[in-house]
Amino acid sequence: MSETAETTGVARSLARVRGEIAAACREVGRTPDSVTLIAVSKTFSAESIEPVIVAGQRVFGENRVPEAKGKWPALRQRHPGIELHLIGSLQTNKVRDAVALFDCIHSLDRASLASELRKEIARAARAPRLLVQINTGAEPQKGGVLPDQADAFLQACRSEYGLTVEGLMCIPPFEEAPAPHFALTAKIAARNGLRCLSMGMSADFATAIAFGATHVRVGTAIFGDRPAAQRKSPDAGLGG
Repeated sequence: MSETAETTGVARSLARVRGEIAAACREVGRTPDSVTLIAVSKTFSAESIEPVIVAGQRVFGENRVPEAKGKWPALRQRHPGIELHLIGSLQTNKVRDAVALFDCIHSLDRASLASELRKEIARAARAPRLLVQINTGAEPQKGGVLPDQADAFLQACRSEYGLTVEGLMCIPPFEEAPAPHFALTAKIAARNGLRCLSMGMSADFATAIAFGATHVRVGTAIFGDRPAAQRKSPDAGLGG
C-alpha cells in the first residue's frame, strides 16, 4: 500500500471514529469537544503511526514505557504538538522515563508508585497529569485500586504524596457489560471532585460517553487489528 493510500484509509477511519464520538455526545446533550480521543498506538510501529498524525490526530496512548521511548522522540521531533498518554501499568523503575516522556499517566494505583512519582516530579521539575486506575471488577490480573479503597488512596495521593490527581481510569472486565463499571467510576470521581474520566474503547466508547467519559481510548477502530499474540497479551484490554 502506498503512503498516500494508507494515509487516506487512516483518515477515513479517524473521521469515522470522530463522527461516532460526536454522535454519542449529541445523544446525551454533550458537546463533541468535551471528549478527547486517545489513539492507542501500542504495538504499532512509527511507520504505522505517522499516517494517523498526518491525518490530524495529536493525542496518542501507549502501554509500555520502553516501547514508547523507542518510537516517540523521533516522531515528536518531526511532528510537534503531540500529547502522549501512558495507559498501561507503570513499574516503579520506569518512573523516570515515564515522567520525561508522557504528558499524562493513567495508571497510578499504589503507594509505592505514588512515592516514586513524587520524587521524580520534584527532581525533574516536570509534572505529568495523573489519573488513578480503578479496578472496578476486582480482577487479580489487572492493576488498579479497588473501588472501596479508592477514596482513601486519593486522599493519600493528595495529603501524603502531594500529587495532583485529575481523574480516574477504568477497564471493565471483558465478559461483563461495561455500563455498571463506568457508572461506578463516575460516582467515585464525583464524590472526590475529579473532572477527568478515562473510560471506553473501540467497542464501548459511546456507552462511556453517556456516563461522562472525558477521554476515550481507541486503537483498532483507527489502526486496524493487532497481531493475535498482542490481542491475547495480559494488558491487551488497556486500550482498543
